[in-house]
Amino acid sequence: MISEVERFFSEQSPLATEVASFRPRVQQRDMAMAVAEAIRDNAILVAEAGTGTGKTFAYLVPALLAGGKVVVSTGTKNLQDQLFQKDLPMVRDALKAPVSVALLKGRSNYVCHYHLELAQSNGLFKTREDVKHLAKIVTYAKVSQSGDKSGLADVPENAPIWFHVTSTRDNCLGQECPQHDECFVLKARKEAMEADVVVVNHHLFFADVMLRDEGVAELLPACNTVIFDEAHQLPETASLFFGEGLSTSQLFDLSQDTRIEALTSAKDFAPLPVACDELDKAARDLRLVFKKEGRMAADATEGFKDFAPALKTLGEKLDKLTGLLEKQAERSEGLEKAMLKVWRNENLPSPQPSPSGRGSLNPPLPSEEGLGVREHSGVVRWLEVFHHSIQLNTTPLSIADIFAKQISGHPRAWIFTSATLAVKQNFAHYQAEMGLLDARTACWDSPFNYQKQALLYVPNGLPEPNSEGYTDAVVQAALPLIEASKGRAFLLFTSLRAMQRAYEILQAEFDRKGLKYPLMMQGEGSRNELLSRFREHGNAVLLGSQSFWEGVDVRGEALSLVIIDKLPFAPPDDPVLAARIAEMNKQGRNAFMEFQLPRTIINLKQGAGRLIRDESDRGVLMICDPRLISKHYGKRIWQSLPPFKRTRNEKEAVNFFLDVPI
Repeated sequence: MISEVERFFSEQSPLATEVASFRPRVQQRDMAMAVAEAIRDNAILVAEAGTGTGKTFAYLVPALLAGGKVVVSTGTKNLQDQLFQKDLPMVRDALKAPVSVALLKGRSNYVCHYHLELAQSNGLFKTREDVKHLAKIVTYAKVSQSGDKSGLADVPENAPIWFHVTSTRDNCLGQECPQHDECFVLKARKEAMEADVVVVNHHLFFADVMLRDEGVAELLPACNTVIFDEAHQLPETASLFFGEGLSTSQLFDLSQDTRIEALTSAKDFAPLPVACDELDKAARDLRLVFKKEGRMAADATEGFKDFAPALKTLGEKLDKLTGLLEKQAERSEGLEKAMLKVWRNENLPSPQPSPSGRGSLNPPLPSEEGLGVREHSGVVRWLEVFHHSIQLNTTPLSIADIFAKQISGHPRAWIFTSATLAVKQNFAHYQAEMGLLDARTACWDSPFNYQKQALLYVPNGLPEPNSEGYTDAVVQAALPLIEASKGRAFLLFTSLRAMQRAYEILQAEFDRKGLKYPLMMQGEGSRNELLSRFREHGNAVLLGSQSFWEGVDVRGEALSLVIIDKLPFAPPDDPVLAARIAEMNKQGRNAFMEFQLPRTIINLKQGAGRLIRDESDRGVLMICDPRLISKHYGKRIWQSLPPFKRTRNEKEAVNFFLDVPI
């Protein structure tokens, strides 16, 4: 198979005739052969391929040629759709490979006939928009083959109505459902079981590994190859699912499910909706203990005297609702499911009384008597306060052993690939974090000519990043380049506050100077909407935070300048990071060099990767943080970036856009 793979990346390859954008690249060919060897040997391969390598084709060609069942997991549902709808069919047709392909998402992505019917009959909608959206979903469900909500562009994916017309693991009626034979989820799983190649996403993969409920677990025993694209996201995703969590939003969902079922199956039992209202109030009261959004360690809650009583009340109200559900469960499948949701889902509070005789919220929550105590080593308890909810979490300090155990057993190939996994071509950080110490590793640089196509500019004279007025200084330093590039810029920030401050300054400066570049900011619409507008304008300036640092592809002149305000170190007060640093330091290790710096480099490489997306792209990457030059670790950072030509001279950076030789 190795020689056949090599042939498919030559000048005479079927890919060259079938795919208009295909260009033979040594890096792509070599990566494809490494993947083919790993598949042949049932080995683990960790592979970094720089932007423009064409890693999708590099892993799809050997995977399809090798035969057997393949699971491909991507970072987001958008990438999942692109792989399924575009890349896979293209490669399959070029190879003339007789393989079947299926797309599998979590159940919340599929219309549920039963809950759709329930939503139509109970009419519990808050807005006219919900009613309009419901009518469109009813029509869509009648004609759609998949029931995938991404196929209905007229209803936004985050529209509230979707909650009412999709199922969850806990409110699905299973074989008792009257619409069982028409179920879109079961149809998707059946197609996945029968297909040769199945496309999933990381969240689905890990949810299934832990919950055994989304269909992936059934696929793995017969699977020969698992491929993780955008594998740099796995440590965070795995930590999320290998931990435990409880959100007040989950409790609102529980009471909402119960309320809807009570309307149809227990109208004569008034205490049930009353208990739902009491649980909602207790959940809201817990959230209102905190004035600000953000993260904190569990022991930090000792400074909030109302937290422990609110937590206790929430447990009592949940116990009360559970007791009522037990009495009414036999009246309908839906009420029984609501009861089982509490009993079965380990991420929800347990209705069992604690030794102290009161309801305990366990496992993610400590008792109110022990908020400052870490009950056992190896985990960190923390909470995150959002605008309307609060999430309580228990997260493992290390996922290495857990993940290594999950992928051991049945011999198969495991491929981990991304444009950003290594630090100066060293994978030690990633391997240690994921428990892949025995994996093969390989790294291929981007085929782009960064020396000619791009310039890395680090301005002189900027203050330290924690200085007051730092964001103002960044914007003033950026303005000459924004004018020279005639807009066409991304400004990427490490915090929302800095992004909003920069937006205000740029608005004022554009008005003062009469600059007509459209100014856009994350949050003014969905990411896809903003990117579409950015491309259409051709001279826009877009300010973004974390969601624009990766997974964004703007080719051509519309994006010619990327400005990064600070090196993307994780906030030191993040409770999970703080606990991991403390644990590593306690072991006598250097947490900064082993953990914090590698993560920062990988994040920075993602942000820098937005600039050059094609062989004809040109542009300037401006990193404003003076630590890139002044700190001993700065050299390690810029040496991990693509080989840009570098300057600290503003005039040279401006002249780049004027086509003046540097």
